[in-house]
Amino acid sequence: MKRVLKLVLTGAAFLSASAVATAGSDNSCKNLPNHDQLQAALFSARGEANGGFSLDMWGTVVNRDGIVCAVAFTGDNRGDQWPGSRVISAQKANTANAFSLPNLALSTANLYTAVQPGGSLYGLQHSNPVDTTAAYKGPSAKYGQTNDPMVGKKIGGVNVFGGGLALYSASGVIVGALGVSGDSSCADHNIAWRTRNNLAGFNFLPPGVGPDGHDGIDYDLTSVWRHPVCAPTAVTIAKAIGAGSD
Repeated sequence: MKRVLKLVLTGAAFLSASAVATAGSDNSCKNLPNHDQLQAALFSARGEANGGFSLDMWGTVVNRDGIVCAVAFTGDNRGDQWPGSRVISAQKANTANAFSLPNLALSTANLYTAVQPGGSLYGLQHSNPVDTTAAYKGPSAKYGQTNDPMVGKKIGGVNVFGGGLALYSASGVIVGALGVSGDSSCADHNIAWRTRNNLAGFNFLPPGVGPDGHDGIDYDLTSVWRHPVCAPTAVTIAKAIGAGSD
């Protein structure tokens, strides 16, 4: 029954950036995807071939201030996805938002090599630690629901593998970010890419360091922004959907 409901919600998810989500009384999530829109867009993206294990997923949206606006999952209950990936999805959203700018989009996949020992951003992954009180506050039954305890709070955290993408409005303004987690990091990137595209109105990107001049994943061994290959099929799919290149 839930699967049918999600498919019905899909039409509502693929709305323009005029859709409103609420997180707290200050409307800080105005014009960002709400829970149902995020869940439907994520559910559709997870249903495609993404080069991973075809696992269920967590997704989180944050606003430009890093406040969590929505948390959702694709399975029938919260235990159908890796439990640890709930907070990781929020970390990825926070990272993509925190290190993207109006004129430079950086995905979490772009950061992998730069933060390794000797890299130009080594140590970045240890900055901006997760607020564990906000991240793990209960009750657990609310995780992934409209009233997930993370909603309305700043989670923080830095994650440096695929799955986090900044959100840009039709006017080119960065308005927050999306984080996706629950499969291989390469599949997470592809699913995040599809999810962002499904959430119409948030992929008007500025230049980035990816292989096609945006925030796509780069598998080129010579690139300082490269991401390791998880599976050859993930590379092929990323190239086919415009999410990156080898």
